Amino acid sequence: MTTTPTESARSTPDTRSARPALPADRGGCPFAPPPAYREAHRTAPVTRAGLWDGSDCWLVTGHAEVRTVLSDNRFSADARHPGFPFLSPGRRELVNRATPSFLRLDGAEHARQRRMLTGDFIVKRVEAMRPRIQRIVDDALDRMIAGGSPADLVAAFALPVPSLVICDLLGVPYEDHGFFQGRSGVLLDIAAPAERVGTAQRELTDYLTELTGRKRREPDDSLLGRLAARPDVSPEEAAATGLLLLVAGHETTANMTALGTLALLRHPEQAARLQAEPALVKGAVEELLRWLSVVHLGIPRVAVEDVDLGGTLVRAGEGVLCMISTANRDAAVFPDGDRLDLDRDARRHFAFGFGVHQCLGQPLARAELQIALETLFRRLPGLRLAVPYESVRYRADMVVYGVHELPVAW
Repeated sequence: MTTTPTESARSTPDTRSARPALPADRGGCPFAPPPAYREAHRTAPVTRAGLWDGSDCWLVTGHAEVRTVLSDNRFSADARHPGFPFLSPGRRELVNRATPSFLRLDGAEHARQRRMLTGDFIVKRVEAMRPRIQRIVDDALDRMIAGGSPADLVAAFALPVPSLVICDLLGVPYEDHGFFQGRSGVLLDIAAPAERVGTAQRELTDYLTELTGRKRREPDDSLLGRLAARPDVSPEEAAATGLLLLVAGHETTANMTALGTLALLRHPEQAARLQAEPALVKGAVEELLRWLSVVHLGIPRVAVEDVDLGGTLVRAGEGVLCMISTANRDAAVFPDGDRLDLDRDARRHFAFGFGVHQCLGQPLARAELQIALETLFRRLPGLRLAVPYESVRYRADMVVYGVHELPVAW
């Protein structure tokens, strides 16, 4: 339940030097939230933080407060609102140049565009896709095993599986995966120069506009084919939707697969549980989603009205960043939340967001992760790191957290 501003709502004192800079350094443990966010949470669940351009936003770290922001229509997901918090010039460039997808729309227009896609991601439809996903997973493992040990799990398994699945669903030729993966990498790199981000976005949009135009002339039953055939969907809308689904549909699941594998390898007792009891995989995936929070830079919103958020007054026009990595370890909801425990009931995590903007593709992501991790540890019971743990390189500079490579042996 949300509240309205009151005289008792407080604002944090103007102690600019004490405010964490966003995004914060990851710190020593690659699986834990950055120390600056954890320290902010110990101070209060809503605190001030500084952005790259010298502006401030509210850093929201508590589970209850994140839930409120993501479910309250007084906080907007529309990045065109003044005060919306951007983590880099490149992120702002995407909004300036791109037709917004439904992810960055509110109200009736968001609902209209989202409603056109829900049928493709409902649980019943995804369950029918499981045999196809299983074949894709097995084929990728067959190729990796045939190539010999060691192998890079990211290149050989974690990335090809969701790329093939989302290409199948959208109707995008998989032989173009090198093109869209390279450009999506630029879009997700928070350090990429604005000009380079704009070029990558334009090239992907042109590619998807041409593809949907071709499907409009030669209809098929793919998701993009059905969108292209609708008279109420413009080519720009279809391309924006395709861009969102194509990038999000493989990047998040690929990085969760690789990082989840690494987490299990670092917790061999948990990996042994999964191998001995494959039925644990559904709960294991929820716990890994909670514990890892690959959307590690937070979920941005901007207040469009004054709101009393957990006792702090957030004024209209002020940006808010929901730090789901700390919310997913909030002791009020997840006791001993820093511990990876496959037996935990982790279903209240925010890995897929919350409210009307929560991830449309979450049933598909869950199915892919469940099949990929169960099959991987069943078929390769001797799976292990092929390099020292300390040498693994992490994607701290990317919108979606993960590892760049994961050399494994078996």
